[in-house]
Formats: sequence, C-alpha cells, structure tokens
Amino acid sequence: MSESDGPRHAHRIRIDRTRARAWVLQIHYKWESSGFDGNLTEALSDTSKTRIISKTRLPYIEKLVALLENHLEEIDAHISLALENWHLDRVSSIDRGILRIGAVEMFYLEEVPPKVSIQEAILLAEAYGGSDSPRFVNGVLDAVFKHQSKDQAIPQNLTG
Repeated sequence: MSESDGPRHAHRIRIDRTRARAWVLQIHYKWESSGFDGNLTEALSDTSKTRIISKTRLPYIEKLVALLENHLEEIDAHISLALENWHLDRVSSIDRGILRIGAVEMFYLEEVPPKVSIQEAILLAEAYGGSDSPRFVNGVLDAVFKHQSKDQAIPQNLTG
C-alpha cells in the first residue's frame, strides 16, 4: 500500500459509513412505518433480498441495526430527555430514525466521534427530512451529547 492509499482508504470508509447510515434510515423507516411485522434485523434481511447493498457497507449497517435493536429503549430514553415539551412518538418517523442512528453512534461506537455522529445526522436530515429537520436534529442530538457528557466523562479524543 502506498502513502496515497491511506487518505483514499479513510475517505472510502467515511463515504461507506455515510451511505450505510442512509440504508439504516431506510430500514428503520420500513420497520417502523410500513407495517413491517418483524424486527429491525428482519427488516434488513427483507431489504437485502430486494435491494443491492454494497458489501463494503453491509458490516456497518448490520452493526448499527443490531445496536439499535438491542438498545432501543435506552436510546429512546436518552432522546426523550433531550426533547423539550415534545414526545418522541410525536416526532416524524424519519426524524426519529435519524435521532436514533445518531444517538446509537454516540453511545456505542467509540470509533465515531460524537460531533461526527451529529454532523452525519444533520446531513441525513437535510437529505430525507423536512425543512426544519436539520435544525431540530442538531438541537436534540447536541442536548443528548451534552447530557451524556455530564453523566459520564467522554475522552477528549472522542469529541472531535
């Protein structure tokens, strides 16, 4: 591997993760909104039968789906604490999915700095949410991050 491959490889990983998040959002939406009877893992399996998902993105998609499925109650509790005068069940399905993806990365993926998770969630909100979604997602995830920071020390290298 030459020196020039390093930055290109890192860039490829960032692109794959960004696109994997969009897949997870689609899977979450299918699971939550379209009356899909199974769990998130089954929604991923069902989606992969009819759609072509890049093999380079699939491991990150599977990781996020598993984390969401295994920690959904805890994630929702953290998000709910950050919502002022609002209930999570009243948040649009797209925004709720984006918030969950951002929060799961912040709480369970040390290799992704929380500020990156927030920025990526904002990009998802810009692409898939309503006109107020980016600002809403930013505010809620920033509050989740600040609340988490008060509850537990986050190493400086994780904060970006």
